[in-house]
Amino acid sequence: MTARVSIQSADFNLAQEVARLRAHDKRVGAICSFVGTVRDRNDGSSVSIMELEHYPGMTEKAIEAMIDEADRRFDIYGARVVHRIGVLQPLDQVVLVAVTSAHRGQSFQACEFLMDYLKTQAPFWKKEQTPEGARWVDARVSDDAALAKWGIQASNG
Repeated sequence: MTARVSIQSADFNLAQEVARLRAHDKRVGAICSFVGTVRDRNDGSSVSIMELEHYPGMTEKAIEAMIDEADRRFDIYGARVVHRIGVLQPLDQVVLVAVTSAHRGQSFQACEFLMDYLKTQAPFWKKEQTPEGARWVDARVSDDAALAKWGIQASNG
């Protein structure tokens, strides 16, 4: 069985990840996936390099807990989150969320739920290289509307 969460510096292969997630599970009628990539701009500045850091163990535990919550909220069979760390450049893949279920609605909802959590609550630290120099930015995008949609309280730090 494939782990539900991987934090890694290496790139991932979407087709392989989805194939492993649904392997030999004849119940699966829907797979929803989201792949996030590094943009060349953020907050009005061009970005040449993005560096992501995490606290090993803490990050995986936090994401595992949110997958458990997705299991409770939605009728899904499996979920996989891959998040890259290290030095990344524009166009690089940075995150994958994939979910399987019997029907598309549950997969779409669970995938969106997990992605909203990752963007707002997951413990990652991000440094960007811009023409003005390096800057640390909060990797957690504050999106109170996304959190409210799922009944999640915003963390304060």
